[in-house]
Amino acid sequence: MNFEYLLLNVEDHIGTITVNRPEKRNAMNSESWIELRDAVSYFNQLPEVRVIVITGAGEQSFVSGADIEWLRDRQPLDIYGSAVQDVLLSVYQSRKPVIAAINGYALGGGCELATVCDFRIASEHAKFGQPEITLGILPAGGGTQQLTRLIGLPRAKELILTGKIIDAQQAYDYGLITEMVAKEKLKVRVREFAGILAKKPPVALMLAKIALNESVTTDLNAGLALEKSLQAILFSTQDKIEGTTAFLEKRDAQFIGK
Repeated sequence: MNFEYLLLNVEDHIGTITVNRPEKRNAMNSESWIELRDAVSYFNQLPEVRVIVITGAGEQSFVSGADIEWLRDRQPLDIYGSAVQDVLLSVYQSRKPVIAAINGYALGGGCELATVCDFRIASEHAKFGQPEITLGILPAGGGTQQLTRLIGLPRAKELILTGKIIDAQQAYDYGLITEMVAKEKLKVRVREFAGILAKKPPVALMLAKIALNESVTTDLNAGLALEKSLQAILFSTQDKIEGTTAFLEKRDAQFIGK
């Protein structure tokens, strides 16, 4: 697929989406948000892609937030049209694991984008923040909800109500990112980690992610019932037979996603 603001690449079962607006520090406008939604949807439908990586072009920014000119011109009902929240929810609900390769500034919508990914691996020079409050708005891409679930209410209040920017070390200490690496090692580490996921059984990955996402929004009994139902589905897959057989035969499993 061809996009104006994104670059797409598929290699070794890893689909990479690169936000490509380096002249704007990869700030997002309406069109680029829509393209992101479509790109994630496309990779979810592409059988050869098992893991999705999202990153930013250049070495300065992952996504530095929303394009301020676009933001200034938005009207109240625009929130119910092509809403950033809906795009980011689609990333969060991706059937395939999503890794954020954070190579620089992750501010505003960029920080929100990182939080909806399943894993966040950041360069040591990355910066994070939700500075929307300084513009007279709040982080409405899911920031008040997802960030709270990720780092807890007190930390989320600190970032959202003050608009402060934190470095990668502090983000790691807060639990905002899962791993921090040297700038020159980011691409290699992300590819290594994505490769680990790409070798796992795709259907089991998808259903395990569904169960995990639901665990933070449902009560224990409903969560356990869902877990049991999803396990029953997995017991019917070829990958379950392959995984158990490979273990007994002391060899590496070759999963096919069925």
